[in-house]
Amino acid sequence: MHDDHDHSQGSEMSPMVARVRALETLLTDKGYVEPSALDLIVETYETKIGPRNGAQIVARAWTDTAYKIRLLKDATAAITELGFSGVQGEHMVAVENTDTVHNLVVCTLCSCYPLPVLGLPPVWYKSAPYRSRAVLDPRGVLTEFGLTLPVAKEIRVWDSTAEIRYLVVPQRPAGTEGWPAEKLATLVTRDSMIGTGLALDPITSGNSS
Repeated sequence: MHDDHDHSQGSEMSPMVARVRALETLLTDKGYVEPSALDLIVETYETKIGPRNGAQIVARAWTDTAYKIRLLKDATAAITELGFSGVQGEHMVAVENTDTVHNLVVCTLCSCYPLPVLGLPPVWYKSAPYRSRAVLDPRGVLTEFGLTLPVAKEIRVWDSTAEIRYLVVPQRPAGTEGWPAEKLATLVTRDSMIGTGLALDPITSGNSS
């Protein structure tokens, strides 16, 4: 299972980036798209709709026990408290990773995904192999993502639908005692909120200073 991270070397663009750039140029030259409108869309997904939102939710849950209780009881309401709501985020459920349980989210029928808190779904999330194997062999899939869990840890798979979408609350990394929510949010990744990864380690990620 491979992620969709395609890191180009130097200034050379990947084939996908090159195609997107070419399409953007063509649409702009023909007057179908305003560059300023594209910039606004990109900014919206990067700063207003995307994993940064989910990271803030998780960090708040890590630092505010009362908020975490509300989040696990009624995720939709608790997420709305922080101003994150919208289409495909109307009916949310938060599930918490613990020492004994690890949660994994998939959408077996299509690619239902909580856009307001995680942004656009990664390519692998929409792929048929992930959608089928996450249910049949979740431990094997996680291993392919580089996440090997203890045999004794239970893996719970949650199937998103058009009615319900899930947000995984990963475990808070050790060594982050006393960190403010803003700093904790930098450790929360998209994959950790889907369940295919863990929150970043504060030392190895370089965020400990």
